[in-house]
Amino acid sequence: MITTTVDRRHTAERTFTFPGPWLGGVSLIVGPCLLLAGTLLRLGVPFFFPHQLAEYQRQPTLISAAYAIFLSGTIALWPGVVAVATRVGVTRPAWALWGGSLVMFGLFARAFHYGVNTFAFALVDSTGLNTATQAVSAYYGYREWVASSLSLAVMLGWIVLAIGCFLSRTLRLLPAIALALMSGLMIGVLKGSTWASAAQVAGLTVALVPLGVTFLRHANRPPRNTVLWAMPLLLLFIVGSIVLGQLG
Repeated sequence: MITTTVDRRHTAERTFTFPGPWLGGVSLIVGPCLLLAGTLLRLGVPFFFPHQLAEYQRQPTLISAAYAIFLSGTIALWPGVVAVATRVGVTRPAWALWGGSLVMFGLFARAFHYGVNTFAFALVDSTGLNTATQAVSAYYGYREWVASSLSLAVMLGWIVLAIGCFLSRTLRLLPAIALALMSGLMIGVLKGSTWASAAQVAGLTVALVPLGVTFLRHANRPPRNTVLWAMPLLLLFIVGSIVLGQLG
């Protein structure tokens, strides 16, 4: 969370925190749960991309939902990562800076790969399984420099952040170890789920969901009037975003 103190007309000081305990807390609960759900939905399908595409052809609704849910969790997790890094930074700023930054870079890389996944599924629908499989195989031989260069960040980020969480007493030892397990989660295009990946994402859930609950418990409740106008506006924004996105 990013904190700043604002002097408003020299009469009062107010502290603004980003993303704040509400957004950060909800992110720490929703993000890991979505990641775990998406991971579990793909269990039982062989790991590599030809099998993932073949399973999509057999069960398009299930597989597309599994990948979409995982992507939703990846996107939903970033405010929680910022909130955790800020808490760690109170006493361990270097660990917070490196851990939070590396994890965020890793989330960007995962989002990129899930965009490729979605395109591959569209190829199965439009051109057939064989063509889609050949296209993904060709992608693996293509020299992509940006997202592939973030692989080290993906592997190290969760370890560094977990150490910072333990040293700053944001997490105890066992939850910190559970958080560090995420460093082993495979990254790439159309990578399926294994029992190892399920355990790794479960570790993320065990570490971050209770922390998210703690964030929410200590958050100041917003005024009732704010809730009454903010909730319909948020709902309208979500519906509008979905409709606009489907219109292209």
